[in-house]
Amino acid sequence: MSLLSLIVSDYKKYKSYGGHFLSIIFFTQGFWAIFQYRIAHRCYQLKIPVVKHVLLVLCLLWQKVIEVLTGISIPASVTIGSSFYIGHFGGIIINAKATIGNNCNISQGVTIGVSGRGDNRGVPTIGNTVYIGANAVIAGPIQVGNDSVIAANSLVTQSIPNHVTVMGVPAVVVNQNSSNAYI
Repeated sequence: MSLLSLIVSDYKKYKSYGGHFLSIIFFTQGFWAIFQYRIAHRCYQLKIPVVKHVLLVLCLLWQKVIEVLTGISIPASVTIGSSFYIGHFGGIIINAKATIGNNCNISQGVTIGVSGRGDNRGVPTIGNTVYIGANAVIAGPIQVGNDSVIAANSLVTQSIPNHVTVMGVPAVVVNQNSSNAYI
């Protein structure tokens, strides 16, 4: 997808939750963070070395300003699909090597990070249409299935199948409900 179509898909997702143009653009910190990420990610993908590095330095400075203002850290190297939604302000950390699919929602306090040692060290791959509740931690080289829900305050360190809800520390499947009611 083009940069503009990704930004428009993110904006439409925020609008679908009842936001108005001015409130989304000027008062929605999650949108600021994803907008900054989209620009920085395009710079990260550039093939012209000198231009890429100059733009990445500027984007890194911009990212740090957004990170301080919003408490949301999304490095330029993360891969995030279209229609991404950050529900609330603050405490969101996404590892630089993480992958997140299309149409995902995450809440405040979420960490998507690295875990493990040796060959077991890695970062998660999040599927499409996944809802991640407040203060959830997803860590390690795991797969989070499509249409799944990770409940608030859960610790996910094992792969999750499609169309399930998980919760707890460590997270376990509690039902076969998909994310349709959440997204």
